[in-house]
Amino acid sequence: MMKLGEKHFTALEAIVEASEKIMEIYQEDFTAIAKDDGSPVTKADLASSFIIREHLAKTNIPITGEEGEKADFEERKNWVESWCVDPLDGTKEFIKKNGEFAVNISLIHNHKAVFGAIGSPVNRQLIFGGQAFGAFTCSYDEIYQSNKWVELLQIEEVNDQLMVATSRTHHSGNTLNVIRKAEDKYGKAAFIKKGSSLKFFDLVQGKADLYPRFAPTMEWDISAGQAIYEAIGGEVLHAETLEPLLYNRPNLTNPYFIAKKKVLDI
Repeated sequence: MMKLGEKHFTALEAIVEASEKIMEIYQEDFTAIAKDDGSPVTKADLASSFIIREHLAKTNIPITGEEGEKADFEERKNWVESWCVDPLDGTKEFIKKNGEFAVNISLIHNHKAVFGAIGSPVNRQLIFGGQAFGAFTCSYDEIYQSNKWVELLQIEEVNDQLMVATSRTHHSGNTLNVIRKAEDKYGKAAFIKKGSSLKFFDLVQGKADLYPRFAPTMEWDISAGQAIYEAIGGEVLHAETLEPLLYNRPNLTNPYFIAKKKVLDI
């Protein structure tokens, strides 16, 4: 296994500092405005984006993220390596003040998510890693204390009761079809409803077996979670082709996907 390099620690530092600013704003009265696509944005999104971009600029690796200008594909197609950033994943949950929001950073190499980190600002907890590194969790205070990192183990079995991670706000008939297909083999499912990429905490810790998503997501919503999940034998598959999701594509909107334990047969 490779050790994390300076650029990976830069991403972890960025998440910690951005989270501190997010939580500072979380305690205040704040307002949201609607972006052109109708989705909300707050000053926490913008402040977090600024902090993360300031950190990642030191790596001289280009960035694609939810907030800020995005390079045209004519430029991006020449990128071998790039960062993919969601400075506040779960803005709707942040506005509701239910704590279910996260900060996502992934490193994309030749269209594959090779490293990812997700931070929970409320819990001050990180999950991070990739297939070349393994996957780990630690508190925000422990990013430079690798002896305190908890290694996330390879997933080798399905829970005694099928556990399905689902969104609080996005559902579809296709999602239910996938769940029913799994239930036919594994019995009645129980559900973990959670906003944002925090669902990947449950996936990588083995608490959830399946996360089908037949509603829109963007590359910065999922790429970090995929990198971490693949490191422990999970998979995030295109719902139609059943191939792993790829990134830095012409269209930054993800196809519908199914995230699941590799041992789960559906």
